[in-house]
Amino acid sequence: MTMSAVPMGQSAQHKSFPGPRGRPLVGNLLEAWNDPLDLFGSGTLRHGDLVRFRFAWIDYYLLNDAAAAHRVLVENAKGYHKSPNYKGLKIMLGQGLLTSEGDYWKRQRKLAQPAFHRESLRTFAREMVDATSDMMARWRADDAVKTAPFDLHQEMMRLTFRIVGKTLLGADLEADAREFGESLNVALKWANEYVESVVRVPPWVPTPNNRRFSRAQRSIEGVVRRVVEERRKSGEKKNDLLGMLMSARDEQTGETMSDRQLMDELLTLTLAGHETTANALSFTFYLLSRHPSVARRARAEIASVLGTRDPGLEDLGSMPFTKALIEESMRLYPPAWVVERYSLEEDEVLGHHIPKNAIVAVSPFAMHRNPRYFENPEGFDPDRFLTADPNRPKLAYMPFGAGPRTCIGNAFAMMEMQLIVPMLLRAFQLDLVSAFKLELDPSVTLRPKAGIWVRFGDLPKRSN
Repeated sequence: MTMSAVPMGQSAQHKSFPGPRGRPLVGNLLEAWNDPLDLFGSGTLRHGDLVRFRFAWIDYYLLNDAAAAHRVLVENAKGYHKSPNYKGLKIMLGQGLLTSEGDYWKRQRKLAQPAFHRESLRTFAREMVDATSDMMARWRADDAVKTAPFDLHQEMMRLTFRIVGKTLLGADLEADAREFGESLNVALKWANEYVESVVRVPPWVPTPNNRRFSRAQRSIEGVVRRVVEERRKSGEKKNDLLGMLMSARDEQTGETMSDRQLMDELLTLTLAGHETTANALSFTFYLLSRHPSVARRARAEIASVLGTRDPGLEDLGSMPFTKALIEESMRLYPPAWVVERYSLEEDEVLGHHIPKNAIVAVSPFAMHRNPRYFENPEGFDPDRFLTADPNRPKLAYMPFGAGPRTCIGNAFAMMEMQLIVPMLLRAFQLDLVSAFKLELDPSVTLRPKAGIWVRFGDLPKRSN
């Protein structure tokens, strides 16, 4: 039985995807290695919103249309699996929620879901605020930070790592932040290069690059393993993700997770809950520095709601403009910049044929810049999120993915950012250094390639 929207006997009537011819043998591979964001943008500009690229012998189908994305990610989600390009992450993270498939994924998702319910989020909010307050106090006490430029992205990575440790693992990982961050950089770089390699060297081959990856992987796993062992020794029962996963039992077998299953899930959620949120926060403050009128408007809203007290979960609905500027930041710089799938059967998308065993991609980075969905798509305009646009399809904006595999921590991440942004924006003026130019690194996630370099400025005086 075919997954196609029409009988395969009519397949000859399907349109072929247009796309650039590329170079002999390699097709568009060199452009994809050099700047995939530019390749996607130029491809849709020249050929429309459904584009086929050729990466050596691989055909790659980009869907920059919300209805097409809905077909693949929602309507026919069962007809697709994760792309083979996730294999580097699978080697790095194992069989976690990000990389697993089928019934195993459904079981693991069901076990992890309670940790992200609203009741759990309420208990996490205080930890997020306390961690942010600690960072702010450290900034105020550090003369070097107060007088010299510093990398805000590194600070956000450190902050979100501590928050993930406290909320999901029930441990303070502040002392591990530097080593973990350095190891994570090495591992993510390896995973991205592994995917991009035409000939993939197995990770067990002792090349210099593989040895660096192995050391980084051992370091990352060591942090999580230590937390699990300490929890087991203490016998303490906590209502955090670690506690839930350790006590969860399969409904059919009654078995708990094996150590390997537990490690895979904790590694995945630690990465996802720390890396992507840090990226989004970094890009948000980059944009606020470049748009002082937006920052002033947000500060006025924050002051009217909070005064001098810390924010809480109950305040988030009272600061709609602050939420809108975060959403607009993720429109322009979505940390999950591309979502890839692998077609299990032939399919039809908006009358175009997708063959079996094809790689199909939806890029939120490209979709969020589609002028059919967003007026002035390159502009930073939080007002566009204050009122719903009835003409904008739901999947035109998808910073957390879509369909059954929507990010499990989307509410966690939004709450975290809605607490951190008001606290920092109210207390500090973070100005980009004069020579700074943003460079994007579209690897496993969308990162600022050279960080976000800022210095403290004078807070604007409030008018009476």
